[in-house]
Amino acid sequence: MPSLTFYGGANEIGGNKILLEDGDTRLFFDFGTSFARRYRYFEEYLKPRPITGLLDPLEMGLLPPLRGIYRPDMEPTSDLWPRFSSSPLYRELSIDGVLLSHAHLDHSGYISFLRDDIPIYATAMTATIAKAIQDSGKGDFEKEVCYAIPKEETDGILQAAHWQKVRARQRPFHVLDLPHPTSQALAFWEATPGARGLQACPWEEGCRIGSLHLKHFPVDHSIFGAAAFAVETSSGWVIYTGDLRRHGWKGHLVEEFATAASQLKPIALMCEGTNIAGSRAASEEEVYTGALKAVAGAKALVIADFGPRNVERLLTFRQVAEQTNRRLVISARDAYLLQAMRYISREVPDLASDEAIAIYENAKAQLDRWEKGIRSDYKAKLASAEEIHRRQPDYIVCFSFFDINELPSIMPQAGSSYIYSSSEVFNEEGALDMKRLHNWLDHFGIAGVGLPIEVEPGRWEVPEEETGLHASGHATGPELLDLITGIKPKILVPIHTENPGYFERNLKGTGIEVRPPEYGSKTVFP
Repeated sequence: MPSLTFYGGANEIGGNKILLEDGDTRLFFDFGTSFARRYRYFEEYLKPRPITGLLDPLEMGLLPPLRGIYRPDMEPTSDLWPRFSSSPLYRELSIDGVLLSHAHLDHSGYISFLRDDIPIYATAMTATIAKAIQDSGKGDFEKEVCYAIPKEETDGILQAAHWQKVRARQRPFHVLDLPHPTSQALAFWEATPGARGLQACPWEEGCRIGSLHLKHFPVDHSIFGAAAFAVETSSGWVIYTGDLRRHGWKGHLVEEFATAASQLKPIALMCEGTNIAGSRAASEEEVYTGALKAVAGAKALVIADFGPRNVERLLTFRQVAEQTNRRLVISARDAYLLQAMRYISREVPDLASDEAIAIYENAKAQLDRWEKGIRSDYKAKLASAEEIHRRQPDYIVCFSFFDINELPSIMPQAGSSYIYSSSEVFNEEGALDMKRLHNWLDHFGIAGVGLPIEVEPGRWEVPEEETGLHASGHATGPELLDLITGIKPKILVPIHTENPGYFERNLKGTGIEVRPPEYGSKTVFP
């Protein structure tokens, strides 16, 4: 009989690691970083130690003790596994693959620790975004999603093998929706922008995993390429929503998914519940309307703050920039991402010909190779801090909180605005960052629009008259209930939520059995 075991995403938002077993096939739905669990022990400057490989993530419960699925080069030769063999979660097993729903790190990040011969099943866009993120990252061993940097042990310490001797090893990606990628897409996939070469694995088409039939469904989320999955088990279809919403520009994809999923008559549906507290979510169209009004009223520089890799929001502000006769200034990292995404979809702007987009030329002592490539390829589109300072009413600059230290170089003028189009404050670290952001804006006299304010200690809210500048990446509670009752699974497993009881209360009398998961627990389907 098929079963599901939950090593993440149970009573928490993110960190999904859900093991499906049926006969001789074992697979994971996502293998993400649990940020809530990680923040219990680590923060920006206190991180798991790369030199000890799997030890810190296993000891602190960031990884389940499943011997056989992790990279051997991450295992010190000293006795690692005997230390964890007494854990009630300890197992020895192999897996046939990971179904990766999208490229957000709370779903993809800890693929980094898996064996680099385990197939990853994803859309072409998700694979491309994940690689662009890794290429332009900081070489973090927790973020080796698409290719692994081999490690060598010297005197009990793990270090990256010398780049001149050992190439990076690319993971085998089975792409679900692009059997014949373009030459540009393949060239991007088969190279790294650094000095280290890449031992590339070609894309393969995938519709089966192990002995099981697989379907995927594109859905709307705050990142391109998101997908839901259905796996045909010996007891019937098991469906996994990943993350989705119904109020984005592509909300129709979720309706199409729900229709197709209902026709499968699934035995089980694993459904996310991130935003169940919301009764109504602002749409991307409302964000566009609000942002257009805010930018039209600004007399000097406009700074737009939205989530990293939220290209849909970037395109919304690009449209606003065009309508207000401004140029949208993006980071080199965003430019690298857009360049890669363009190889997969013509919906993404062509940076070379798009006059509405410029690229920020920040002052750096040393450029990474990928960034040198961006500056070389798009030299005519570069906008320096000095240029932006001189012509502030001509620009919308895409900065997040972590770019705010560029303001002393730009020196915003009176009448500048900071449009906050990102997620709400949801933890103590976010609250501290928000206080710092307010301090920066106060120092430069920049007006915040849609910016959360602290209405009482620990509680932050956007002023009522400034709401609607952010559209959540997740469906609301009522929208999810409508989705679930439309699909009509026999069993609902609420995941990616801190309030599974919401589904128990609101699905009473529908004939749908709700089974809230627990970490490490197994659910068997007869």
